[in-house]
Amino acid sequence: MKRGMNYAMAAVLLLVLNGCFGGGEKEQEYDKSAQGWYDAIQNSVARDELEKADKQFLSLRSEHMNSALLPTTMLILAQAHMADEEYLLADYYLDEYLKRYGSGAKGEFARFLKLKAAFYGIRDINKDQKLVGDTLAKCQAFVRSHGGSRYAPLVRTMIVRLQMAQYLLNADIAHLYDKIGKPEAAKLYREKNAKFLYKPEQIDNPAGGFLSSLNPFD
Repeated sequence: MKRGMNYAMAAVLLLVLNGCFGGGEKEQEYDKSAQGWYDAIQNSVARDELEKADKQFLSLRSEHMNSALLPTTMLILAQAHMADEEYLLADYYLDEYLKRYGSGAKGEFARFLKLKAAFYGIRDINKDQKLVGDTLAKCQAFVRSHGGSRYAPLVRTMIVRLQMAQYLLNADIAHLYDKIGKPEAAKLYREKNAKFLYKPEQIDNPAGGFLSSLNPFD
């Protein structure tokens, strides 16, 4: 899944899958019980056949729209797509989950997973500057709203990592302004970093990639 694909395109992809349902199958599947669809989805996920699992989910949702198995299935598919680095599809399932089942502990877990998916989706801090800033703001909002959450320590670690990324971005921008002869602009970005809580030597430049060096989930 390309990083450039937006949320709407992820939703369209699921609709396309629905339209193609059965096209690549030897035998069309329909009219199962909710448990039957749930078991089929579990089997597809276990075999890493996520496209098939997405189609089966659409059938589960269509045939059993009020099934108690729907929320669990959404979380399973969100985490499966996240494991497959398909973060936009993961985010789609989590948004759908939160629309219908956003209250309580499971809603808190889904919100945490959305932050995790966004964090993992950052591939290059220079190309993904907006995603870095947006994810940082959402992590800070989560901690303000769910400070006592079991996920708060991980989110706080994400905040530190994202702040480190922001520091590196500011340093790079200041350096570029120095090179093109704009000292006042360079000074502005260095002043932003002067407020940083950590010393520069505490930050490892993620030359091998943002996630590999700054991943709080390892």
